[in-house]
Amino acid sequence: MFRAPTRLIIGPSTLSRLGELAREFRATRALVVSDPGVVKAGHAAAGISALEGVGVACTLFDCFGENPTTEHADAGAAVALAVQPDLIVAIGGGSSLDCAKGINFLHSFGGRMQDYWGRNKAPADRGPMLPAIAVPTTAGTGSETQSFALITDATTHVKMACGDTRAAFRVAILDVDLTLTQPARVAALTAIDAISHALESHVCRTATPVSRIFSRESWRLLAANVPRVFAAPGDREARAAVQLGAAWAGLAIEHAMLGAAHACANPLTADHGVVHGQAVGLMLPHVVRFNAAAGQAGYAELVRVFLPTLDDAAAGSWLADWLVSVLEDGGLATSLSGIGISPPDVPRLAAAAALQWTAGFNPRPVTAADMAALYEAAR
Repeated sequence: MFRAPTRLIIGPSTLSRLGELAREFRATRALVVSDPGVVKAGHAAAGISALEGVGVACTLFDCFGENPTTEHADAGAAVALAVQPDLIVAIGGGSSLDCAKGINFLHSFGGRMQDYWGRNKAPADRGPMLPAIAVPTTAGTGSETQSFALITDATTHVKMACGDTRAAFRVAILDVDLTLTQPARVAALTAIDAISHALESHVCRTATPVSRIFSRESWRLLAANVPRVFAAPGDREARAAVQLGAAWAGLAIEHAMLGAAHACANPLTADHGVVHGQAVGLMLPHVVRFNAAAGQAGYAELVRVFLPTLDDAAAGSWLADWLVSVLEDGGLATSLSGIGISPPDVPRLAAAAALQWTAGFNPRPVTAADMAALYEAAR
């Protein structure tokens, strides 16, 4: 089965079309969800101007930061209850897009975010959620083409994936100009996240022929252009390719899932506050080697995009080495000690990683002992 509920509007200066797109939904009141950094960069104001220019009244919600929590979603839902929007617009990185989806769950169905942890937990008889438009300002999370909201439980610090087909954005605007204001480190973190999505979705247990079309095309765009962005941050062509690659990877996840690298990354974020892109990028080479050791052939299919004559048995090793070099080129750490976790509490991290939802989708069965070995390798 394949479904693509999100219409993509792609190209420079397409943020200016936000107003006309909102009017297609006959919107009169919009809740604009945007984090403080994006507000400071002026992108939220530009979006609000486009909306107000066609008569859509706007209320801005920006009381959240990286890794939105259940408390942030609750606060946004309270604002939505007060203003009763007929459209939600998310302008920003993955945090803004995830928070907007979380607010939409609570406003449309009530309850707590914990009620929606998993896939399709919302009441089936309650109709659609509010229409929503995504305007990503980073190129990495792929949240604009997914129906999942990643919300952290404010009490347990567990990152919950809350998914429902109705939560997908109706429209996503991919305006490359918005990505040019990213700090270099943010560009690196989000790009590595996108690469991890392409790789893990391609080899996970639930990958399908259709999902692999998107993960493979995502990989082709990302592997060729992420190094170009790192070398020349002003390269708009490369940035546009990375932005589209991230969106394709999100669509691949939507029809497949992820794996052990994300399972290992989440406890690093929960216990040590490590930014997600750094956490998943650091663990990914070790997970690739772990999976390749069991004869995972999916990596060879991706590597052959650029190295058609490379022996399949060498693909995993080559890919892991390539990932380390990309991390280094992006100025990111390649070890736990490099991010100040020394010594790591391996048993605690491994136990938490083994309980992560994405661990069950890894192509090679992974236990807590395997997770411990992965953390040890990443020391």
